[in-house]
Amino acid sequence: MSFARVRALALVGLLVATAAVFVTIALIKDRQTGPTTTNECAQGAVIVNDTLPEEKQVNLNVYNATGKPGLAGDITSDFASRGFKATVQNAAPNPPANKPNEKVAILRFGPKAVGAAWLVRAYFLDKSTDEFDKNRQDDKVDVILGAKFQQLPTVTEVKQSIGALGNPELPEGTCAEA
Repeated sequence: MSFARVRALALVGLLVATAAVFVTIALIKDRQTGPTTTNECAQGAVIVNDTLPEEKQVNLNVYNATGKPGLAGDITSDFASRGFKATVQNAAPNPPANKPNEKVAILRFGPKAVGAAWLVRAYFLDKSTDEFDKNRQDDKVDVILGAKFQQLPTVTEVKQSIGALGNPELPEGTCAEA
């Protein structure tokens, strides 16, 4: 064996030994106990359900705020064929002061339906407007179709939209249930 080869092997051995020492020290001095989670909410925060449900677990009320007659019935059928529990409603509760002429849809929901609303939002390709009511007690999502609504997207587009949206974002003044 040549001197150059012995010198190279000695250098590699020294580097491996040094790395092993640094890893050992890092592991010994590590004070982290693992991931930490807090179940504490800010005082006055509303606890919400942010779990992303399956379609069959989502209850929808569909309202038509457009001039197209029968649109709510058609979209309710579309949602039902995709597995949602959807019903047509004749008059919107608390209709907006102005009809949603410049919107695709308005989603109204309460604390029990934050995750469900996030899923429904994907069906409007993130072009809907959310209206969170912290005092609402049911688990339903109201879908108010606006004048810019055209049709529900394909299954592929919905899956891409869910991926792009990521995990549900909590409305202001809320925290996730444990």
